[in-house]
Amino acid sequence: MLDGHFKRGLDPWLDDAGQALARRGVGANTVTITGFLLGLAAALAIILDAFAWGFILIGASRVCDGLDGAVARATEKTDFGGFLDIVLDFAFYGLIPFAFIFADPYENGAAGGLLLLSFYINGASFLAYSVMAEKRGLSTEVRGAKSLYFTTGLAEATETIAVFLAFCLFPQWFSEIAIAFALVCFYTALSRIMLARASFKVEIQA
Repeated sequence: MLDGHFKRGLDPWLDDAGQALARRGVGANTVTITGFLLGLAAALAIILDAFAWGFILIGASRVCDGLDGAVARATEKTDFGGFLDIVLDFAFYGLIPFAFIFADPYENGAAGGLLLLSFYINGASFLAYSVMAEKRGLSTEVRGAKSLYFTTGLAEATETIAVFLAFCLFPQWFSEIAIAFALVCFYTALSRIMLARASFKVEIQA
C-alpha cells in the first residue's frame, strides 16, 4: 500500500547510487546477493538476541534490494536477474520470522508459523497472478518497470519491512505484531484472488 509513496521519494536517490555503482563495475546480481547475505546476517543476529544489529542489518539488506534494480536500469536488465531478485526476496521474508521462532519457539512458534503461512499464501497469489497476466499479455508499471506483472495490495514490501523492524524494536511483542500482520497478509491474498476472478474471466467462444 505504501510502496508507491516511498518509491517516488527514493527512486531519484537510488538511481544516482545505482549509476555510481554501475560505473565502478558492480553488477545488479552482486547487489541482490549482498542484500540477501545481509538479511542472513540479520537473522543470525536475531537468533543471538542482538536485536539492534538485526534492525540495522534488515535496513541495510533492503537498501540493497532497492539498489539492485537501480543498477540494472543503469546497465542491463536480465530475466535471470529478475528471477534471482524475486527468489532471494522471498527467502529474506521467510528468514526473519524463522529467526524469531528459532530464538524462542515456545513464545513465538505459533504466531511465527501463522505469519509464515500467510506469507506463503500471499506470495503464491502474487506469483500466480503474475503468471496468468503474462500468459494473457498484460503489463503494468504501477510500481515501475518490473520483471513480473506487479499487483499492489495492503501488505507490500514497505509494510513488511516496517513490521520486521518493529519485531526488532519490540521483540517481546512479536506474537501480537505477527498475528496482526498475518491477518493483513491473508486479506491481501483474498483481495488478489477477487481481482484475479474479475480480471481472468473465461472467454466464451461462439
